[in-house]
Amino acid sequence: MFENKTLLITGGTGSFGNAVLNRFLHTDIKEIRIFSRDEKKQDDMRNQLKNEKLKFYIGDVRDYNSIEQAMHGVDYVFHAAALKQVPSCEFFPIEATKTNVFGTQNVINAAVANNVGKVICLSTDKAAYPINAMGISKALMEKVAIAASRNITGNTKVCLTRYGNVMASRGSVIPLFLKQIKEGGPLTITDPKMTRFLMSLEEAVELVLFAFTNGNQGDLFVNKAPAGTIGDLAVALKELCNANNEIRVIGTRHGEKLYETLCTREEMQKAEDMGEFYRIPADNRNLNYSRYFSEGETDLSAIEDYHSHNTKQLGVEGMKALLSKQPYVQREVFGDLNAVQYPG
Repeated sequence: MFENKTLLITGGTGSFGNAVLNRFLHTDIKEIRIFSRDEKKQDDMRNQLKNEKLKFYIGDVRDYNSIEQAMHGVDYVFHAAALKQVPSCEFFPIEATKTNVFGTQNVINAAVANNVGKVICLSTDKAAYPINAMGISKALMEKVAIAASRNITGNTKVCLTRYGNVMASRGSVIPLFLKQIKEGGPLTITDPKMTRFLMSLEEAVELVLFAFTNGNQGDLFVNKAPAGTIGDLAVALKELCNANNEIRVIGTRHGEKLYETLCTREEMQKAEDMGEFYRIPADNRNLNYSRYFSEGETDLSAIEDYHSHNTKQLGVEGMKALLSKQPYVQREVFGDLNAVQYPG
């Protein structure tokens, strides 16, 4: 489906962009455009990969003109650009809004203006019942994308994906714990009972491709994923490294949840179970609510959210088995230099 097509990835120098490149760069795709504001990471990627299919565009999704120019001749867009560090967004919520909300509107408008076929917007579990600025901005990003999908008159189709923590991605806790283990210091844990969904970068790419293949206008796709506690994660990494570092509880950071929700119960009421994924169709009613009447719907009180406390829990041994399959852990813990490495 990507044969002789041009794909643009916003925020393409990040962990997700690198995973997409690893998947597609040596296929029959025509061109992959990396759009980001970080010239250093672009230069590193250019020198490392040295591939003629790869094109680089300096710009910022906040600037419509820069993203519109990069969109000329593009067939598909994976929109991954975001501010996503929870504490940083708590202190700079306007900056999160500019990138995550207005930036997404710019990407969609530029895609429609250039008759792009499909746009897949990447969201996060923190957008479901959000309590922090990052989650709120991502929740509004979802609303912006769904609202845009209702009003598109051209050929552009907009879909969304929502997933949990990506293991060993840039700025995540696994690289931090491994760094602390190597330095011999304590592993700093906010709350050992805190649970998080766990998925690999490859699974994140699979979710986006599933949405790309199966999505209707305004659909939101969620992957089913196991979860575990932060305490078990720390113990699992210690055991994999044969380390005896102290585990120190430092308390919950600004805006952190005890557990994350991938699907709210309101969404679960209308979600379609597609095996490894849930499909949540857009609510396409218009503002004339008096025209709509429904009865006999399932009582919301009988439906449960899909969250990291009630999904499959891995425990320490399950966590060790899962971590051992991750390229970053294979390199950093087991010294496998052939494992795929995602820069940054």
